[in-house]
Amino acid sequence: MGIDLPLIWFLIIVFSTMMYVVMDGFDLGIGILFPWVKDSRDRDVMMNTVAPVWDGNETWLVLGGAALYGAFPLAYSVILDALAIPLTLMLIGLIFRGVAFEFRFKATADKRHIWDKAFIGGSLLATFCQGIVVGAILNGFPVENRAYAGGPLDWLTPFALFCGLGLVAAYALLGCTWLVMRTAGELQARMYRLATPLLLALLVILALVSIWTPLAHPEIADRWFSLPNLFWLLPVPILVLLSAWGIWRGVNHDAHYSPFLLTLLLVFLGLSGLGISIWPLLIPPSISLWEAASPMQSQGFMLVGALFIIPIILVYTFWSYYVFRGKVSHEQGYH
Repeated sequence: MGIDLPLIWFLIIVFSTMMYVVMDGFDLGIGILFPWVKDSRDRDVMMNTVAPVWDGNETWLVLGGAALYGAFPLAYSVILDALAIPLTLMLIGLIFRGVAFEFRFKATADKRHIWDKAFIGGSLLATFCQGIVVGAILNGFPVENRAYAGGPLDWLTPFALFCGLGLVAAYALLGCTWLVMRTAGELQARMYRLATPLLLALLVILALVSIWTPLAHPEIADRWFSLPNLFWLLPVPILVLLSAWGIWRGVNHDAHYSPFLLTLLLVFLGLSGLGISIWPLLIPPSISLWEAASPMQSQGFMLVGALFIIPIILVYTFWSYYVFRGKVSHEQGYH
């Protein structure tokens, strides 16, 4: 039996996407939470919790995009053609956020509010557009003669926009629980107070998406609710509820680490539900990952490089988070 290279590359892309969502998710979430924190010194602390690592987090987005381009060029061309507007807006948001990171600390006090607004706006725009991309992929794309056959605004649907709001809530909760873990004092207390309403908002959105998706797509309903699939997939919603209960309990018992770790699990379960719903399609509703794959020689050549570079990225990522671990405060920075 030969090696299934398209499946391997699909797993690499899924892993890269998951790493990006986990790491840049709380990063973007901090920008989303900025409007709830007015004190400039508290905002300094919020940014300092991610300042040493934020740019490295986006390495995973670059890796995932490059892997999609090389391993599944059909999917890359269709997705970029169908989602050119939200993807462009996402990149603009990331640019504004990155510039704000660098310029905010150099700005004078009377000009700093400009970069605060750029940080907030860039974080919201990038997150919302990423959610739109997720919703649009679930809805699927018309493809004819191996090219996108829809219009430039086909992504603009109520479901995709609602998924955008859902990802804003998810990233905000990630950022909130990250700050619970990395800060102390009044700022941490404020994040404890914000965590419960954010958790409730996210659960409501997840419930609505879970109802909306099978109603709009009978094939997804059949995937989840036919037997014996129902019994095999039942652990996913059960784990969602258990994770939510654990987050609520941790927040109300002043836990420092469990709320963030369980929020990561909650996000992972949400992405797993997405993957289960569309598997094995890479371009719903009709093109599988094997049909969208590039030639095996190309995938094999790329895999050699990927097996070399991915461990380096992982080592650097874990090293940077280890070096800059600990609480961040106004006076001491990292300790």
